[in-house]
Amino acid sequence: MASGNTQIIPNSPVPPPSPSSRSTQQFTYEVFLSFRGEDTRHSFIDHLYQALISHGIHTFRDDDELERGGVIASDLQKAIEESKIFVIILSPNYANSRWCLDELVEISQRQRRILPIFYHVDQSDVRKQTGSYEQAFVDHEKEAVEEKKEKCQKWRIALTKVGNLAGYDLQKYGYETSLIKKIVDDILEELNSKLAE
Repeated sequence: MASGNTQIIPNSPVPPPSPSSRSTQQFTYEVFLSFRGEDTRHSFIDHLYQALISHGIHTFRDDDELERGGVIASDLQKAIEESKIFVIILSPNYANSRWCLDELVEISQRQRRILPIFYHVDQSDVRKQTGSYEQAFVDHEKEAVEEKKEKCQKWRIALTKVGNLAGYDLQKYGYETSLIKKIVDDILEELNSKLAE
C-alpha cells in the first residue's frame, strides 16, 4: 500500500541560499511541512511548496505516502531534527493519521517555531479535539491497548499545544493564494530577522 521511503524533493529551479546567508546555526531545512496527503498534497501543499522554493526557502516535503502505523523513519526524524521552522497544515483528516500525529509529537518537542495552518478546520476543534478530531480519537481509542493509550495521550497533548498557538485560518483569508503569500512573507521576515541577530 505505501512505501517506507521518504524522498526529499530537489528545490529546483531556485537554488537554496547558502547556510551562512540566513543563519549562523546549521539547519538542513529552513521549513518542514507536516500535512495529511489525502487532504492537501495535490492542492494547497503543492502550491505552498512551490511558493516557498521559488523564494529560495529550503523546504522539506515528504512526497511518499508513508506506511500507516509505522514508526517515524530515521530519515524523516533526521529532517525534523534539521529543520528550523515547522508549518503544520491541520486539515479535516490530519488526526486520522497515526503517522501525522507521531510526526506532530516529534515536532512539538522541539524548541523551534511552529506555524499552524487551520485548513478547513476550526482552531478550537484542534485544541479540544472536537469535530472531526474527536471522531478520529474515538477510532484510535477503540483499538487502543495500554501502549496505544499512552500514545493517544501524547497526540492529544501535541494537538492542544499546537491548537493554542497563533496560526493562520484559511477562512479568514478567503483565497488560498492570499494565505500562501502571507505565510511565505512571514517566513521570509522571520528568516531575515534571525540574520540580523
